[in-house]
Order: sequence, then structure tokens, then C-alpha cells
Amino acid sequence: MILRNNLKCLRLGYSNLLSTFSSKGTRFTVGDVKPLHICLQNHLVYRYMTTTSSANQPEFTVNYLINSCGLSPEGAVLASKRFRLQSPEKADSVLAILRNYGFSETQIPKVVRSHPKIIHADPEKTLLPKLEYFGSLGASREDIVRTLATNPQVLGRSLEKAIIPYYNSLRSVLSDRDVVAVFKRCSWMFPNKNVVQNIMFVRELGMPSFCISLFIRTRLLMLNHEKLGEVMREVREMGFNLEKSVSVLAIVALGCKNSKSTLNRSRQVYMMRWGWSEDDVLLCLHEVP
Repeated sequence: MILRNNLKCLRLGYSNLLSTFSSKGTRFTVGDVKPLHICLQNHLVYRYMTTTSSANQPEFTVNYLINSCGLSPEGAVLASKRFRLQSPEKADSVLAILRNYGFSETQIPKVVRSHPKIIHADPEKTLLPKLEYFGSLGASREDIVRTLATNPQVLGRSLEKAIIPYYNSLRSVLSDRDVVAVFKRCSWMFPNKNVVQNIMFVRELGMPSFCISLFIRTRLLMLNHEKLGEVMREVREMGFNLEKSVSVLAIVALGCKNSKSTLNRSRQVYMMRWGWSEDDVLLCLHEVP
């Protein structure tokens, strides 16, 4: 008797489950189940599925990114996949700090699109201290805004564990002016362990400060230290004086694959069309201050 009742319950549950996902034209009749019971059960299952689906949709986040941050609908949907905004209070404070600091209504969407989690940050404990620290480097607000609008990922790094140690290392080998130059022009390579090591390396080889100022504006600062060592050795073997700015051009030419091929083609033109010797080409280059 118990087994028969259990079997009947299983059949009833299975039939109700099928009725939930069946088409409107399909009818199931099991035992004495009434149509009203089936409709009620279908309604409850549909309500549960709809509620669950809605809870997984980031409508609030998408709407906030569009209406408050100025993102396009497509950009908002993409950005919403990287975080979920629960309430607008903290995000409103973040946007207020950015606007008060000088970020324009065209720059804010770029920042949020590139680094969506910024509006999820703590405005007083994380965002504002970073802006203030960049100001302590000697960069103006205009420079800070322009730099961070281009490379907002810097704001996603820890102030104590990444930003301060990195710039303290730069300050140990560069002037304050050059540190600001690195921030303004080279924030895209933050943080890179090779940068400080390579600056110290070329300084030990005798490169003066004004040449280093040119050197830090190149991507070669991110070269593997051993690779840069090979380039520097080749430059010196060619007879370039590291105390002259042309040595930086030679480093760039030899360190970048495309630039190196261009340099070789130019040398061939001078030598084949104008009859210059290789010594003539090098002498011309060496005469550049």
C-alpha cells in the first residue's frame, strides 16, 4: 500500500513537471488532479523561473552606467559583466570626486569603460588618496586628469603596495622633473620591474641626465634587462657616445625591430647611392649633439 502511494506521488510529480514545460495545446490528466491545480502549479514554477532570471540580470548596473556615467548601452552591458553595483551611494561619491577633481563629462565615460570597478571603489579611502599622491609627485591636476583618463588602470593598483614603492624607486634614480615625465608619458608601463633596473643600468654606463630624460620616454625601458644589455653593447661597439643624445636614437633603432631595419636601409642608401663609407655614416651621426 505504501509502495503504491509512493509510486502514485512520483507519477504525479513527473506529470506536473512535464506539464510545466509542455506547449499550451498539450494536456496531462493524472489521477484526480484538477486543471486549476495544474494552472496554479505552472504559475508558481513560471514565477520562480522569472524571479531567478531577473535576479541574475544586471539591469540596475547597466542603467546606472548609462544614465549616470554616460556609457553607451553596448558599453554599459560589457562593463556590467566585470562587477555588480548594489546601490548608487558609493558610486555617486566616486563620480563626484572625479568631477570635482577636473574630469570632464567626456573623460568620465572613458575612465569607467576602461576601468569599470572604479565606481565600486571607496571614494575616501582609496580613490582620493591616490589622486593626492600623484599630486605630491609634482604633477598638476591637468596632467593627472589627462594621464589617468588615458590609463585609468593605474587607479586599480594598491597605493601602498604598488604605486608608492614604484615611484619611490624612480625617485631614487631620477630627478623630480623626470619622475613627473614618467608619470605623464609612461604611465602605460606602470608598474614594470625592468624600468628602474634599466634606468640604473644606463646611468652606470655613463649616460647623463638629459639623455636619460629622452630615454625614459621610450618603450625600451620595459625591455628585458639582458636584452637591453645586448643593445647597449652593440651601440657602444658602433662607436656611439652615450653622453650625446644621438646615442638614445641609436638605442631605439637597435632595440626596436622595425627601427633597426629602417636604420640599415638608410645606411645602405647612403653607402650605395652617395658613395659613403660606413665610417662616414657613423661620423655624421656622431656629430649630432
